[in-house]
Amino acid sequence: MVKIFRFLFVCAVMLVIAGCGLVGITLWYFGRDLPDYQQLAHYQPPIMTRVHAGDGRLLAEYATERRIFVPIQAIPKPVIKAFLSAEDKNFYNHHGIDPVSILRAAMTDLSRFRSNRRPVGASTITQQVAKNMLLSNEISIERKIKEILLATRIEAALPKDRILELYLNEIYLGSGAYGVAAAALTYFDKSLDELTLGEAAFLAGLPKAPNRYSPARYPQAAQARRDWVLDRMVEDGGTAEEQAAQAKAEPLELHHREAAEQARAPYFAEEVRRELLARYGEKVLYGAGLSVRTSLDAPLQAAADKALRDGLIAYERGHGGWRGAIARIDPKGDWAAHLAAVPVPAVATDVGWRLAMVTRSDPDGAAIGFANGASGRIAFSEMRWARPRHADGRFGPAPRGAADVVKPGDVVMVDPLGAPSSKSEAAPAKTGAAYTLCQVPEVSGALVAMDPHTGRVLAITGGFSFGTSQFDRATQAKRQPGSSIKPFVFLTALDHGFTPSTLIDDSPISLPQGPGLPIWTPRNYTKEGQVVKYRGPTPLRIAIEKSIDTMTVRAATLIGLEPIAETVEAFGIMDHMPREYSMVIGAGETTPLRMTAAYAMLVNGGKRITPTFIDRIQDRNGATIFRADKRPCSGCEDIDWRHQQVPVIPDTREQVADPGSAYQIVTMLEGVVQRGTGIAVKAVGKPIAGKTGTTNDWRDAWFIGFTPDLVAGVYVGFDDPDSLGDDETGGHVAAPIFRDFMIAALKDAPATEFRTPPGMRIYRVSAATGLPVGAGEPAIYEAYKPGTEPGQNRHVGPRREPDEDETPLASTGGAEDGGAIMPLPAPELPAPARAAYIRLRPRPPNGVNHARRDSGGSRRHQQVVGAAEEASLTGRPQPAAWPS
Repeated sequence: MVKIFRFLFVCAVMLVIAGCGLVGITLWYFGRDLPDYQQLAHYQPPIMTRVHAGDGRLLAEYATERRIFVPIQAIPKPVIKAFLSAEDKNFYNHHGIDPVSILRAAMTDLSRFRSNRRPVGASTITQQVAKNMLLSNEISIERKIKEILLATRIEAALPKDRILELYLNEIYLGSGAYGVAAAALTYFDKSLDELTLGEAAFLAGLPKAPNRYSPARYPQAAQARRDWVLDRMVEDGGTAEEQAAQAKAEPLELHHREAAEQARAPYFAEEVRRELLARYGEKVLYGAGLSVRTSLDAPLQAAADKALRDGLIAYERGHGGWRGAIARIDPKGDWAAHLAAVPVPAVATDVGWRLAMVTRSDPDGAAIGFANGASGRIAFSEMRWARPRHADGRFGPAPRGAADVVKPGDVVMVDPLGAPSSKSEAAPAKTGAAYTLCQVPEVSGALVAMDPHTGRVLAITGGFSFGTSQFDRATQAKRQPGSSIKPFVFLTALDHGFTPSTLIDDSPISLPQGPGLPIWTPRNYTKEGQVVKYRGPTPLRIAIEKSIDTMTVRAATLIGLEPIAETVEAFGIMDHMPREYSMVIGAGETTPLRMTAAYAMLVNGGKRITPTFIDRIQDRNGATIFRADKRPCSGCEDIDWRHQQVPVIPDTREQVADPGSAYQIVTMLEGVVQRGTGIAVKAVGKPIAGKTGTTNDWRDAWFIGFTPDLVAGVYVGFDDPDSLGDDETGGHVAAPIFRDFMIAALKDAPATEFRTPPGMRIYRVSAATGLPVGAGEPAIYEAYKPGTEPGQNRHVGPRREPDEDETPLASTGGAEDGGAIMPLPAPELPAPARAAYIRLRPRPPNGVNHARRDSGGSRRHQQVVGAAEEASLTGRPQPAAWPS
């Protein structure tokens, strides 16, 4: 008997040793490649990055998991007790695993082994933290063993409250909500401390199967799960039975989160997203919880959206024709249900248009109906533009009645008359309300507005609708600027001895393009069928106001391409301007954002600015990690206010242009609006300046302009370059969009004159001749640098290296009033221009028809040629020049 007991004892000892060995080998084998659980001590769950407009309104949110992190100390006790009762009632008593629960789960799994049902896990909260944050959701013995090992190690390394904090902020609770705080907002639109006991119990029941207990899809299962959690809370002492009974009696009602007032600027938000992605990477952008304050001005953005869309729609209605209904349905029977099934185009959601079906058409208009049963009417006056457009691009005859445009059963997009063109969501239709027929324009464009003193981008619209095209034409589309580049050519001229009154010969000019290439002869713009005319010797101011190409090219030959290219590059229009003469009339490529920034540097006195979309970035803890304004200010932070003087912040902007020259260009650009190609902008009624731009064959239309404190640029063109139509210049297409935007932007702003830099001399001169005038004669106020007064040095040409006595190198035009032409010595020209210098000599103004002006100085004879836009090139264009 003793031997038997001894044998059994030895066997038991051997089994224990073998078991310990097996356990040790298992721990060693599965513990070799366990994740580093120490990282959980400093782990920060991914939370949303929020982007705000300049006024603090939410602009965009970026996250892979929508989560709001809440410290354990801020989570209410009823919420904690509900989750402990539902998931791990012994959490504060075990050391990572609960053997009793594991044994109970094992017996349950064995009892239903043949049922192919998912095994019961019996994981503690610590094990769930290990699985969710360090392992995968794979169902296997290996993953379970690793989970147990990690749970024990996590318990040894972290306090219980830290483990629970990680769990409650990390767990997925359905409907895209991660963590209890996000779930409370998603399901009940409440903060955690506002939840009732029943609502807390409902949230605690979700981790097991969020989709199965969704109250929207399975309300009975959701309520039963909530009641089960309440029963567990009563058993565990988490709540009183009376409170649980009261919570069970309450209906489980969802309250979807109300949308916060949000700024709408999708193109702007996308630019910010791209910048954040490039600066910090994807992981930080979508999970670091950054708080980004941008420069967006929401009212200006709304005005920009409306002005651009209205302008593109106006062009489309004049040139595009009607491309037909977007769908057709049977107008008989339950047409409203069929209409509701028609997919809503993205542009309709983005712009605020509505889908409607034509129920009846008559000569005076068409009756329409909506999916919600409402009705309306489109008057024929809102369809007169809708000439049918055939597949080959040809247009049919103008409609004579509504039946020529739409028929019953046509599904069309409509917009209420008088409604804003940019809305966050469509307004409900009213019975019998008046609507206009809508169509997405094929032409596109961009509008940029910024602060000229800081470069802060205030508004940006990169196309008609972000819903149909995310391509941002304001920042990504490189197009030819046309005549909008001319101010920078003449800015260089002013820095090389020219004045606003300097005479430049407006006459034919031809330049060689190089060996084997034909002569290049730019011509002044004329309307179709008109003869090109020239003005002869003409003041520089007129060259800008009337956008005269030959004068611009002639000035470039005298100045040289190198200094012009340096100016263009210094203003950021192009990184490298090809040294070709076609560049001076806009044959290069740039973006609307770059052009707008360049014009900003004109009006701010020649100071360099860099366009910025982001003012400040803070991390999840509120620390500022980026600030766009990098000016030093030693007395701005951590200073007690004791009525000391306000700190003076230094102006660290680089001077890229002479302030006097920049101001002279500004005053001449005012003339563009008052008397020149941008006269459509004059309706703004406040001091404003700008320049039109049009490229060959009217492919691109521009207007860039500014007031003393706001600069904006407008571009219009087809994405696949094509002609906008004969005579569709920047003054006709882009300037009205700029005008409408500025009227809205400056509605409540006082009229502010442009600021004159120190040292400038202001004279009263004739706008047509640049000469001083007597009292009572029409005149403008012209700015001159000291020593360049009007009437003196009218024939001063460029100076390569200015001397102190400002002796001119050459004259750029002939004598006035029939006098002899001043001889023109050969200037220092580049080799190609020098070879053809004979063709550059100014010609006497024979037969020049000067425009007569009335007492107000306005142009009386519109037929005077040379007063319009861009070049139409003859012969072969230079490389990288005009589009064919």
